[in-house]
Amino acid sequence: MTQPKRIAVLGSTGSIGVQTLDIISEYPDRFRASVLVAGSNVDLLVAQSMAHRPDLAIIADCSKYTFLRDSLAGHGIKTACGAEAIADAMELPEIDTVVTATVGYSGLEPTIRAIKAGKDIALANKETLVVAGELVTRLLKESRTKVIPVDSEHSAIYQCLMGEEKRAIRKLIITASGGPFRTKSIDDLKKVTVKDALSHPNWSMGAKITIDSATMLNKAFEIIEARWLFGIDPERIEAVVHPQSIVHSMVEFVDGAIKAQLGLPDMHLPIRYALGDSSRLPTNERGMSIADFSHLDFYKPDTEKFPMINLAYHALKTGGNTACIINAANEIAVAAFLHGQIGYLDIRKVIEHALEEIPFIASPDYNDYVETNAATRAFATSILSSI
Repeated sequence: MTQPKRIAVLGSTGSIGVQTLDIISEYPDRFRASVLVAGSNVDLLVAQSMAHRPDLAIIADCSKYTFLRDSLAGHGIKTACGAEAIADAMELPEIDTVVTATVGYSGLEPTIRAIKAGKDIALANKETLVVAGELVTRLLKESRTKVIPVDSEHSAIYQCLMGEEKRAIRKLIITASGGPFRTKSIDDLKKVTVKDALSHPNWSMGAKITIDSATMLNKAFEIIEARWLFGIDPERIEAVVHPQSIVHSMVEFVDGAIKAQLGLPDMHLPIRYALGDSSRLPTNERGMSIADFSHLDFYKPDTEKFPMINLAYHALKTGGNTACIINAANEIAVAAFLHGQIGYLDIRKVIEHALEEIPFIASPDYNDYVETNAATRAFATSILSSI
C-alpha cells in the first residue's frame, strides 16, 4: 500500500492552512500532516496538532512556546519555536510537500530552504516570488523541487496550460474581483474605514490579503508572481476585473483561442489540485452550476482609482530589489491601517516614500533581500506618524 504523502503546512492556522487541513482530512489515505507551523495562534495550533498528530508543531512567536510544549507533552509530538526552527524543519525527511500558506515576507526563507532540500511546494505565499522571484527561479533550476501554485488565479493559469506549449501562449489574463471599492469614487476612498476595507464581496480571507485586494496591490503581486511562475514577459500579462469571481483566470493562445478555469470562489479546489499533484481528486463538495452564473462581466481595471496595480509593471521593469521594497513597505502600511494609525489612501504614500528613499540594488543576493526588507520596514515605520 502506498504511504500517504507527508505534508508540512506553513501557516496552518490561517485561512489557506485551515482549508489545507480540511483537504488532508478529506483524503486520509492520500495525505498526512507531518509538520504544522503557526504564527501566534497557539490555541488553534494545539487543537490542530491534537486532531492531526503531526511529528512536529512549531509556533513562530516564541512567547507562546511554553504553552504549546506543555499542551502537547505526552502526545508524541515534538515542538519548537521561532523562524530558525521553521526554516530548519523544511529539511526534515518526514516531509514530502510543503504548503507555504504564511502571509508576507516570512515565507521566503523556509521556501528557499525547502527548494534546496528538494521538497515539492504547493505555493500559496505569493510574496516569495514577489520579493525574490529571480533568485527563487534560479534555485528551482538547480533543484528537483516541483512548484504547483495554490493561489486561485495562478492555479487557474496552471490548469489552462496543461498540455500546451509555452510558445503557443499569447497572453495571461489574471482576473480580479475589484474588491469592495470597485464602484466607489475617488472621493469615497478618502473616507474608507477598516471595516469597509475588510468587507470583501466574494472571498473569505485573512485581514492582510483582504486589504491588499481592496487596494488591488494583491493583483499587482499576482502579475509579478505570474511572470516568474510561468516565465512570461510582463507586457503579456494583464489583469481584468471580473466581479463575480467565477472565472479565476484565462490564457489567450496564438491562434486566438482563450482557455478559462471556472469555479466557485472557494480555495478548496486549487488546494486539492496542488496536493493531488495536478490530479483531479473526487469530492462530495458542491460544484458550480453554469446556469447559476449565466451572466459574467469583465472590465479593464481603473488605474486612476487603483494605481497600485501599476506597481507590478514598475517593479518588473526596474528589477533588482524594487518589489522587495514595495512588499515590505506595504506590510508595514497595511498593519498600520488595520490598527487605525493611517488612512486607507496613506498605504500607497508609505510605499511611494519607501521607493524614493531605500537604496536600489540592481542584482541582489539573498542577504541583500534580507537587508532591504529590514531597512524598508524600519523606514516605513518611522514615517507613519508624519503621513
